[in-house]
Amino acid sequence: MSQPSTEFGEELRKRRLDAGLSLTALSAAVHYSKAQLSKVERGIKAPSRDLVRLCDAVLQAGGALIALVTATVAGTPIEPVAGGINEEEWVMQLSPDGPSWFQPVGRRQVVSAGSVSLMRLGMGGQGPVTSVAGAGVLEASRSLFTHYRRLGQSVEPGFLLPGLIAQTHTLRELSAHTDDGTRQDLLTLGSRYAEYVGWLVQESGDEQAALWWTQRAVDLAAAGGDRSLAGYALVRRALITFYQDDAERTVALAQRAQSSTLPPRIRGLAAQREAQGHALAGDRGACLRALDRARALLARQEGSPDASVIGSMHLPDSVGMVTGWCLVDLGRPREAAEELDRQLSLVPHDALRTQVRYGVRRALAYASDGEIDHACALTAPLLDGVAAVRSATITIDLRRLARVLARHPNRTSVRQLGPRIGTLSRLPTS
Repeated sequence: MSQPSTEFGEELRKRRLDAGLSLTALSAAVHYSKAQLSKVERGIKAPSRDLVRLCDAVLQAGGALIALVTATVAGTPIEPVAGGINEEEWVMQLSPDGPSWFQPVGRRQVVSAGSVSLMRLGMGGQGPVTSVAGAGVLEASRSLFTHYRRLGQSVEPGFLLPGLIAQTHTLRELSAHTDDGTRQDLLTLGSRYAEYVGWLVQESGDEQAALWWTQRAVDLAAAGGDRSLAGYALVRRALITFYQDDAERTVALAQRAQSSTLPPRIRGLAAQREAQGHALAGDRGACLRALDRARALLARQEGSPDASVIGSMHLPDSVGMVTGWCLVDLGRPREAAEELDRQLSLVPHDALRTQVRYGVRRALAYASDGEIDHACALTAPLLDGVAAVRSATITIDLRRLARVLARHPNRTSVRQLGPRIGTLSRLPTS
């Protein structure tokens, strides 16, 4: 929110006076200085995102103040370009001392460029694969996927992406040389690999590539007879619009993913995402109703026990955790902090990425509630984890936390953490 808003300032002042609050009283409630609030009300200073949400909650504006300053971020297509699973060759460069990269290349481009090498001729196969061999690859790949997801909790995406991409390619190509039953299972598992690649790519800060991989996951799943993943793709796209602070599109995409034809887990995850969108808009009632739907849907266990879990596998109570997350955006930091305290105590200690993601959110909640020293004490042990997992989405919250702490430059705890938080906050987020 880079521009001061006279309209917002006037509405803030009107609602403050209607509530019978002085500037001093509002300052105490939102933990912003009286001088800063005065400048915002007079249209001299632009309100921060967090200030808007806190004021909206304290003055019971029901999202009206948020709506005055929320701007839709354009540029992300809601519907990525569809394509079949055989539309391209995959080219990847692996370098031990420099950047590695992945690029899909159309097959016509490959032929016209004469991109055939001895290595390429020596790899891959054309003969049939026995059902026993196919089943063996499937079992090994399922086990490997579980290990990759565990590794993804403790290392940055760049270390895992080459192996995950190669494994996705193996499953995709092997499926063309085996029996129909095994083929479907290979393609379905390949779709889960591709979906996870999309998530890690988003964690790396590349939203467009994340959408591309999500579409590849949908294509692979559909080729294997599973069309439900298209519903989860809507949930993943809604995550991108959520991090762009686009409440309207987040809610719309999440609602589309709650069709009765989809599995309960996908619908439950979609309801959670819808709740996050409503929280962005400041609509507490709609947020809580969506969370209630999510809890009911996620409680229903359906599907094969061998199927890979869609969504996070490290949240014992995902609805409870998302509730704490939403309360931050609803401008209720004290309630958020208490809920996140409860939920983080349930998360396994080896789930580093999850601990850091929600731990930074908890620290933000405490800082927003004025407990600066406690927020710093919670943040300090998380910073090594922030550096290890290098998450673009975690960095967004870390920046928010840094801005809150920066309002208290004379605190010893803030001065001690400030330099390192500043360095870690410069990780890419787009």
